Amino acid sequence: MEMDCRVRDLGLRSPYDKVGGLFYFGRMLDKIRRHDKGELPLEYEVNLGKGFDEKCATFLRVRYELVVEYVNHGLNDAAILQSCFGMGHRPSEGEIYMWNEFMRKRGWNDELSETLESEKKKEAMVSRSEIQTMFQFIDADEGRLVNDKHINGSSRSKYGSTGNGVPAKEQRPLPRSKKRG
Repeated sequence: MEMDCRVRDLGLRSPYDKVGGLFYFGRMLDKIRRHDKGELPLEYEVNLGKGFDEKCATFLRVRYELVVEYVNHGLNDAAILQSCFGMGHRPSEGEIYMWNEFMRKRGWNDELSETLESEKKKEAMVSRSEIQTMFQFIDADEGRLVNDKHINGSSRSKYGSTGNGVPAKEQRPLPRSKKRG
């Protein structure tokens, strides 16, 4: 198995990292915070509010712009999520389970499969058969280990977070060449 030695600490959590039990929500907040500070690479800015961001806001039944407002008011992750629940929809445990399962499998035998294969080709990862979903691709592309031990949500990004979207250890980000969810 080919090993990717890239390490990119962009201050973004893995899409597998949970906030309030939800996959991806914390990553979306991290992207908003980095963008507000002018630290989000241009390739990521293209998808702000689209793709997985849009799916997450739609799931919570809030406008993406409202999430941005909450972030810009300096609220922490838990407060932002509670505000989304109050303004939109508080999903049940079953709905959260369905969301997590749906998101974790994006790119595996669905309409994103071609996109995933195209991205793997662009990044010379075609031989990496362990990358079967978009979440796995994002982790590999950002230098995190790719495995499927994230199913229960117990795994954390190796970069960690202080809970308010600020990386536990600041490192200079490396240049990027494409957009990511």
